[in-house]
Amino acid sequence: MNEQEKNQGSVRVNDRRRFDAEGNPRADEDEPETSQSASPVAEEQREADRAQSAAEIQRLEKELEAARKRIDELARAFQALDRDREDFKQRLSRERERVLDVEKGNLALIVLDILDELELSLQGSGDDQSPLARGVRLIRDNALKKMQLLGIERVDVLDQAFDPNVAEAADTELTTEPKNDQKVVAVVRPGYRIKDRIIRPARVRVARYLSPAQA
Repeated sequence: MNEQEKNQGSVRVNDRRRFDAEGNPRADEDEPETSQSASPVAEEQREADRAQSAAEIQRLEKELEAARKRIDELARAFQALDRDREDFKQRLSRERERVLDVEKGNLALIVLDILDELELSLQGSGDDQSPLARGVRLIRDNALKKMQLLGIERVDVLDQAFDPNVAEAADTELTTEPKNDQKVVAVVRPGYRIKDRIIRPARVRVARYLSPAQA
């Protein structure tokens, strides 16, 4: 055996293949197993990351819930403000209409005094068909129409039960009919209203029942 054969006999051959005869991977026995020694540290880090993520999600959920509550509060406040604005507009409109009605009533009282004088002049003339009488009636009728256009209406109280809210008793008239007791039998001066407000009560004569025995 020569020197070369001796050297070849002393060479150690290691199989460095990573697959066995069946083609399955096999572990490298010569490499140090560092993964097992590093796994506890990595697991602790992962647990810390998960805990931090959970805490961050919880914080964001709380902030989102607080933002939703704040939005709801602002929405309710806006709705209340809008209702208050509409209520104020309605109150302002009603107050404006009331003031206009009061001014109309004050102006109507002046015109009504003139109409009363025209009525008195016509009562004295009876069925006079003279040009003067016809002119007075025309003025009276035109004035009444203009007042109606302004919403001023005459109060109808004749043959109605006496109501102190719309009429005032100027005189009484005895009656023997019980059904006519406290009924308006004559209108001395007509009354007027604007909508539901009486601007001038009617002046009337009211019947008062008196039994035949007392009469």
